[in-house]
Amino acid sequence: MAAAPLLELRDVTVAGRDRPRLGNVSLTLAAGERVALLGPSGAGKSTLLAVANGLLMPQQGAVLWRGEPRAAGGRARRRQQRRIGTLWQDLRLIEELTVQQNLNAGRLAAWGWPRALLNLLVPLETQACRELLLRLDLDPGLLAEPVAALSGGQRQRVALARMLRQEPELLLADEPLASLDPRLAKALLALLMRESASPRALLLSLHRPDLLAGFDRAIGLRGGQVLFDMPPSALTPAALTTLYADASGSASSG
Repeated sequence: MAAAPLLELRDVTVAGRDRPRLGNVSLTLAAGERVALLGPSGAGKSTLLAVANGLLMPQQGAVLWRGEPRAAGGRARRRQQRRIGTLWQDLRLIEELTVQQNLNAGRLAAWGWPRALLNLLVPLETQACRELLLRLDLDPGLLAEPVAALSGGQRQRVALARMLRQEPELLLADEPLASLDPRLAKALLALLMRESASPRALLLSLHRPDLLAGFDRAIGLRGGQVLFDMPPSALTPAALTTLYADASGSASSG
């Protein structure tokens, strides 16, 4: 029997002010898959990621984790959410804390509050943090530095390292390349692709179709609905034009 997908959304609907933010969206994501979400601003990409990581519960439809319904609360839900890591567009790093303290924030769900408070007072699990920075081509000497002293590229990698400290099975990324120059964007994407190898999976919101190489699937969202779900090699210029066209039919900047 084939293993259940890591994540499955079945006819998920999320209400919005004027129209649904997501309308009857279905998708599956299996271990080892790398899937890119494409679409203009307001298409529902961030909403879909919020549903995937459990921060947002849909009004209709079902969300399954490893074939089991998403737990409504309590320890079961926290256990499921611990297996899903998210790299936010705004990074959500704590500027005043050190790099090491920020990295260890990825362990808080597993540690509990007593150890979480201790993390604010003394360096914890330094060797694990050093090894993670080296893996992401960062100087371990940065561990004692406050995040506020880092460059933009360093912050992106520290945020990725914090997510990996969580030891997730599913990596979610919300437009992680949007504010980076082309060189840094390609470098960060290469790290994300490497770190999402099986048995992990990656679901990444992307604003640049030219960076689809290496993804297994591209999902186009428009108006809260799935316009296409196909391998990047099958994606045509016409499909992209339709995806990013504005209401008048001309191409939108997204």
